[in-house]
Amino acid sequence: MSTEPTEGTATILHVDMDAFYASVAERDDPSLRGKAVVVGAGARGVVLSANYAARKYGIRAAMPVGRAKRMAPHAIFVTPDHQRYSEVSAKVMEIFDSFTPLVEPISLDEAFLDVTGARKLLGTGREIAVEIRRQVEASEGITCSVGVATSKFVAKLATNAAKPDGLFVVPADHVLEFLHPLPVGALWGVGAKTEEQLKRLGLNTVREVAHTPEKTLQRALGKATGEHLYALAWGK
Repeated sequence: MSTEPTEGTATILHVDMDAFYASVAERDDPSLRGKAVVVGAGARGVVLSANYAARKYGIRAAMPVGRAKRMAPHAIFVTPDHQRYSEVSAKVMEIFDSFTPLVEPISLDEAFLDVTGARKLLGTGREIAVEIRRQVEASEGITCSVGVATSKFVAKLATNAAKPDGLFVVPADHVLEFLHPLPVGALWGVGAKTEEQLKRLGLNTVREVAHTPEKTLQRALGKATGEHLYALAWGK
């Protein structure tokens, strides 16, 4: 999707560790590798993380552990170790900080980085992302996916396209090409209720939202929400 000359302004990175808690468990206990691993304890607890082998059975974060066990009885359920996750997260964030002081952590396993000021020294957003991924894996033995774009909103969506263990760049002149085929639920601020309202209007994709008059969206969703979604649909 990307071409080198147009990537210069794509300097906002969204970095998300792949199945972080489960990946840490596998890293600390190599015997778990290649097996379905679920982090979560107690029949009444909830799943904190599931590796990609476990996700093939439909197991997802926030699902009751009891239900996950019924879906994949053979999976290995690991008791969470929050101190360990914090330790690994701190080391990963140190790697991010070595590239730019503009790091915005979202959680233990996810952050936005603005690497605009590092381009002259370290290269394009893509090149910096490649090096971050290399260092995280070399240092901590886990993988991450990175989205690179001109805004946080698009960078986060690019990470979804990159997962697992990948890199996806959306140059400035490809933003609408990337955004418009996506479902309306991809827009920030669109929960189940708003998605239902949009679909009642016959709007199923971001492209359809973008080509709906802003006033129509405001009447249907409220002034603030209508303005917000219209702007996002045009990559703003």
